[in-house]
Amino acid sequence: MAGRPVHQLRIYEIFEHNQDAFHARFRDHAWRIMQRHGFRVLGFWVARTDARTEFVYLLEWPDEPTMRAAWVDFLADPEWVEIKRRTNAAHGDLVGEVTERVLEATPYSPWPDGSG
Repeated sequence: MAGRPVHQLRIYEIFEHNQDAFHARFRDHAWRIMQRHGFRVLGFWVARTDARTEFVYLLEWPDEPTMRAAWVDFLADPEWVEIKRRTNAAHGDLVGEVTERVLEATPYSPWPDGSG
């Protein structure tokens, strides 16, 4: 919904054999470039299941249209395109399945913008 703050949950499947390369790329490059495009990251986590390892992060956006436009800009950023090309060439694919959820606070939510 335009005009209301939203949160975005991103979940990336990462691979055991090259997770160090993934974390280095995200920490040293992706996050820095994302900040340049207005991304506000609230936190990063690693989650493990019997089937896979996941990198999870939560972002805060002023509204969904701003979020969508920032992702388009980030994915087209020439520096990011080149870093991704180089790291994939050196290490193979660093990310498997990607899951995204756009979270809208309920009116009774105590966090972040509900009145409850």
